[in-house]
Amino acid sequence: MFHRQPLLRELKEVCYLFEQLTVTQVVLIAGNHDYLKKDSYYRTFVWPKHVHILLEKELTKVDLPKLDVSVYGFSYHSKEIKEIFQAKAHSSDDCTTRILLLHGGDENHVPLQKDRLLSLDYDYIALGHIHKPRVISANRIAYCGALEPIDKNDTGEHGYILGEIIGKECKTEFIVNAGREYKHIEVPVSPDMTSLALKEKIREQMEKEGIQNIYKIILTGFREPQMMFDLGNADVYGNIIEIVDQTKPSYNFEKLMEQNQNNILGHLIREMKDFDIESVEYQAMCEGVKALMETRRG
Repeated sequence: MFHRQPLLRELKEVCYLFEQLTVTQVVLIAGNHDYLKKDSYYRTFVWPKHVHILLEKELTKVDLPKLDVSVYGFSYHSKEIKEIFQAKAHSSDDCTTRILLLHGGDENHVPLQKDRLLSLDYDYIALGHIHKPRVISANRIAYCGALEPIDKNDTGEHGYILGEIIGKECKTEFIVNAGREYKHIEVPVSPDMTSLALKEKIREQMEKEGIQNIYKIILTGFREPQMMFDLGNADVYGNIIEIVDQTKPSYNFEKLMEQNQNNILGHLIREMKDFDIESVEYQAMCEGVKALMETRRG
């Protein structure tokens, strides 16, 4: 819920939202970003009766008799927990259904082993830590991800998992709920394209993908060698966070080599023109030709 240590006023704001719930029971654990420091506001904050936070570093639970559910979990008391989780639910539970809240999934944050988790006696395991939704085992173990994308690399859909347990049968469904997505889109460039034409193409692709989203634009293809795109006002909707120019100059290398057989420019092209267009060597040739052409014009 928090990507850093929560401030007291932030807990109050979240508490206000939870207080609007009339039939929902809320169960929380603290993860590696909002772990329980000695002076954490989690330790002293008073939540409404329908909000339960499992603060212990060892596995504990809260019973919800009206729902016939026990929810298990533990909170981080440090930034890292490297031990593999393997605790089973209590065999003496009065509640029929057992749900586990678990934060982790990499080597420094509770490494997870799918087969081990499936062998434990939980009806559902709700995972947190990664920002993108991911199913580990259908209707049994899943990451819901962040409700909204956190940064520009959190591409794809975001939302929450809606689950229903009847008897011992659990069914889950991912519900897309984010107001917007971060999207990386490639915009192909051609040698005859001007800055104005490129801006129009960027605008068209953003409108096709949805102007409510936030974009990283990646320019690909080939440009006229002397073209320097002016994209200062390309962000017509105010939702472009980055434009990356990966275009290559469209030199006619065969013609340049023929015209410069007896100088360094021709020698450079002759030695490097057969490298793959995506290779470092080809990129070096393009940069070298550009530098030599600019020196010649100077």
